[in-house]
Amino acid sequence: MNKNNKELRPLPKWIFMSRWLQAPLYIGLIVAQGVYVWQFWQELIHLIHEVTLLTITETHIMLMVLGLIDVVMISNLLVMVIVGGWETFVSRLKLENHPDEPEWLSHVNAGVLKVKLATAIIGISSIHLLKTFINAAQISESVMLWQTIIHVVFLLSAIAIAYTEKIVGSTLRH
Repeated sequence: MNKNNKELRPLPKWIFMSRWLQAPLYIGLIVAQGVYVWQFWQELIHLIHEVTLLTITETHIMLMVLGLIDVVMISNLLVMVIVGGWETFVSRLKLENHPDEPEWLSHVNAGVLKVKLATAIIGISSIHLLKTFINAAQISESVMLWQTIIHVVFLLSAIAIAYTEKIVGSTLRH
């Protein structure tokens, strides 16, 4: 039923209901997040084991910690996609006034979600690039160059997405 208490015609009703086909995709992302939790704990246990053996260098510790940060950032990206995507494309979560409601969820839409995803991807790319530069002695110049180029492309893409959203937002306000 819509706000006017009118039943939707069959075709619009089916089209509107098709949004629920995305539900298994978001559930799959929740499972993928579980895989990242498992990976995080495996890497943390490996780091603790290496440190207790006293056979690890400071650089190696830094690389392993950056790996942990990378997993956390990807997991945060998954939360944004799962929660924001479900709220935007499937159904309202009705989290209003819940103490744990994410601040950004109250004003999420497809455009805001794209900008948040782009900035999260830049953060993840930055961690990868930092790991590359810390480990530069073991990585070819060609690989470092391409990773830098890809990172710059991510940056430019995020700027383009944010600028496009700003234009669309200002157009809608007028």
